[in-house]
Amino acid sequence: MSEILFRKANEGDLPAILRLYAGGGITDDESFTLDEARQHFQLFKSYPSFRIFVALIDDVIVGTYELLIMDNLAKRGKKSGVVEDVAVDPAYQGRGIGRAMMEHARDECRKAGCYKFTLSSNLKREAAHRFYDALGFERHGYSFLTKL
Repeated sequence: MSEILFRKANEGDLPAILRLYAGGGITDDESFTLDEARQHFQLFKSYPSFRIFVALIDDVIVGTYELLIMDNLAKRGKKSGVVEDVAVDPAYQGRGIGRAMMEHARDECRKAGCYKFTLSSNLKREAAHRFYDALGFERHGYSFLTKL
């Protein structure tokens, strides 16, 4: 298999990213149209420590994830990293792309001086849980949600 490369996403990547979200079960009935995604992507530019990354093989986008590096008032100002919306093209799953993306995210967090790197996963995504377990993530605490 060719080398997996990473870069920050750009607006031209949005159609591929939306396809990855749909194929990976990340979106539901409330997914963005391409025009809505473009508007939202512009908003992200105002967030100083939020990035969407894409994973590429032979110039084809095969995976994506979002990373927020947060400054914290607690922990003496130490930063923390939060990963969201991890998706790999189903045709490329099982080839180490997800593992490489999480290593890339971990490296980005290290470079930023984070003391921890976290993510959450929907309870019904049991295969994803096994994947994160295999990568050495520890199940920690609970995630809470309330509908607004």
